[in-house]
Formats: sequence, C-alpha cells, structure tokens
Amino acid sequence: MLHQKSVKKQLQVGNLILDLEKTTLTKGKTAFHLTPKETRLMALLMDNAGQIVSRDQMMKEVWHTNGLGDSRTLDVHIRWLRQKVEDNPNIPEYILTRRNLGYELRVKD
Repeated sequence: MLHQKSVKKQLQVGNLILDLEKTTLTKGKTAFHLTPKETRLMALLMDNAGQIVSRDQMMKEVWHTNGLGDSRTLDVHIRWLRQKVEDNPNIPEYILTRRNLGYELRVKD
C-alpha cells in the first residue's frame, strides 16, 4: 500500500492565511495574489512567526543560493509583501526588519 506524504496547503498566523496551492494571502476579507517567490518567502516567515529569520536563511530557502550577492532582491520582495500586508508599508506592523539580523513576522491576535 502506498502512503502519500501529507503536505500543508494553508498556513495561518493571526489574521493572515496563506494558501500555498492558490498562492494567495488573505488578510481579513482581502485576498492578494502572490508570486511563487513571495509565497515561499511568506511561508518561511509564517513557519517561523515570532522568530527572526536571517537574510542568509531566506536567500538559501527561497532563492537556493548560499551567497548574499544581490541581497537587494530580498529587500524588494519584502517590500512587495509589505505593500500587500501592511496598512502602512512605511511603518510595518507585521513584517519587521531586525537590523543586521533579518526579518520577523510579528504574531498578532
């Protein structure tokens, strides 16, 4: 008998729900379409909610690279996620920069 590996199809942190199959992020009643990289990045942040995820770890897991050669790519993708998630992307409440460390998804009730 073959057993299929169980794969999560949705992640939820507070009022954020990430549908990994449809690549949509829902905040309250609003849904946003994400690119594949945005989806992987958001999933990584959600899997580690409340903890700092290093830039190095993000580059390895989302872009499959060991180097931080063009870390600007990461900053741009974080900005795109903030534009979708944050009420004011310039004053983030969800995706927080942890200077010289990485990023943290703040857990909100």
